[in-house]
Amino acid sequence: MSNERLVQIVLPGIVEPEDLQIRRASVPEPGPGQLVIAMEATGVSFAEQQMRRGRYYDQPPFPFVPGYDLVGRVLSTGRGVAPELAGRRVAALVKVGGWASHVLVDSKDAVEVPDGLTPAQAETVVVNGITAWQMLHRTARVRAGQTILVHGASGGVGSVLVQLARAAGVKVIGTASARHHEALRELDVTPIDYRVGNVAARTRELAPGGVDAVFDHVGGRSVVDSWHLLAPGGTLVSYGSASTRDDTGSKQMPVLKILARTWLWNALPNGRRAYFYNIWAGRAFNKDRFRARLRTDLAEVFAALQRGDITARIAAQLPLARAAEALNLAESGTVTGKVVLTP
Repeated sequence: MSNERLVQIVLPGIVEPEDLQIRRASVPEPGPGQLVIAMEATGVSFAEQQMRRGRYYDQPPFPFVPGYDLVGRVLSTGRGVAPELAGRRVAALVKVGGWASHVLVDSKDAVEVPDGLTPAQAETVVVNGITAWQMLHRTARVRAGQTILVHGASGGVGSVLVQLARAAGVKVIGTASARHHEALRELDVTPIDYRVGNVAARTRELAPGGVDAVFDHVGGRSVVDSWHLLAPGGTLVSYGSASTRDDTGSKQMPVLKILARTWLWNALPNGRRAYFYNIWAGRAFNKDRFRARLRTDLAEVFAALQRGDITARIAAQLPLARAAEALNLAESGTVTGKVVLTP
């Protein structure tokens, strides 16, 4: 093992970004079936913004190292892992632990990154790309010629989702603040300003018969409006509760309310379907199936990136030691694309 040192960013509790801590230690040794990734890029996603407030529905107890995903080179491999993996660039979805110079993962959770993508480019589409791809193609199963509504179309997941949808021949209506509308029009997305307009009324003008799918990360009241905008046979995919980020009280309750609503709606004989999407669904029951699906879907997303179907939108790249600045920037709502942390 080299004389490298492990650097981690620790979230000590419900704190302001400036109160994140830096911890230094020895680089871990991989156990059987494990590998150590020397991080080249990790990101700030909405999950970390919720975790900082203690609002992510299944976050671990404080203190912990945040970081939902990462891209890096395999530094060392444990017993039972192909030694030729050393030096290869891989991506991993970890939920927590990514904000570190070195990350220990199960080798089966590492997905190879194709040549020609930079670490930062690949990083922008790991959690966001898998989420967008699975919601679009596995949950809603959209088809060419259909019309969908994407809330937060310029956000991390939304921006990938609208590009994947356009590549699939789907018409897209997207909500965003006015400053992002020109960029959305360039992607052939019809924008709606959610800050001033009545989103439901405007959507009905654009799609009088309803939309074939709605992708809603807002939660709360928005989910109800989204359900009522569906065409017969349409699908609602809820995947978060951004509107409750700054609330107090139970962090599980916003999600439980959405789950209760989807259960109720699905029991109604109306031909529409509602889902709450969770990227980790199925992992506890069948880890091998979960990993195979993840590998397949991330490969599809990387291929779309290489083809130019989607572009890697990097809002900023900052070193790991400036994680507080990166988190503030991501939370400001002023940037388009992903805020990336590098070693």
